[in-house]
Amino acid sequence: MITLHHLDQSRSFRILWALEELALDYQVKFYKRTATFAAPPELKQVHPLAKAPVLTDDQQTIAESAVILQYLQETYDTAHKFKPQPPAEQQQYRYWMHYAEGSLMPLLVMQLVMNTVPKQVPWLIKPVAEKITAGVKSNFIQPRLRDHIAYLEDYLAQHEYVAGTFSFADIQLWFPLQAMQSRISGLYPQIGAYVERLAQRPAFEKARLKEQNLA
Repeated sequence: MITLHHLDQSRSFRILWALEELALDYQVKFYKRTATFAAPPELKQVHPLAKAPVLTDDQQTIAESAVILQYLQETYDTAHKFKPQPPAEQQQYRYWMHYAEGSLMPLLVMQLVMNTVPKQVPWLIKPVAEKITAGVKSNFIQPRLRDHIAYLEDYLAQHEYVAGTFSFADIQLWFPLQAMQSRISGLYPQIGAYVERLAQRPAFEKARLKEQNLA
């Protein structure tokens, strides 16, 4: 039996969505974040790092979004609907699966951390912390993010999906792009249209409804 260990407000929505795309029978074990936004200790019993998503399938325990998506596609996508077959498109598939977490997401996480630091330090050094984090954001994070956003906007102007037809690479990329929407909403129409296009898939809507019912 497939079990998705699903933490609210986390990357594990990707796997919920993929399971719906595959129309598989599965169960969800829902974990609610603590007051400090950390994962609850129960999740550590599933995986030592207490991270989500984690998928268990019979005796296997699988972590990391891209690895879980790869496992689901290779094991259950018998019709090859969610990974392209042409070699050039397969190369794009591999690239975007790794780009989402390897290149784009670290910048978003770093920006989130920089935004949080001044709120966590004693008031006496808060002005210093604000100045340091503002410098890191303006001189390091934001220029690189602008390059990534321009790159994505240009690519999505030429491609409806990132690897030919819809694939699990789109599910992988959706999370960081969705996380960016509050900051770039309306400014980059191709990224916005792509995120909206993904959200209109019936399996996405089913996954979102299931997630809402779990909370």
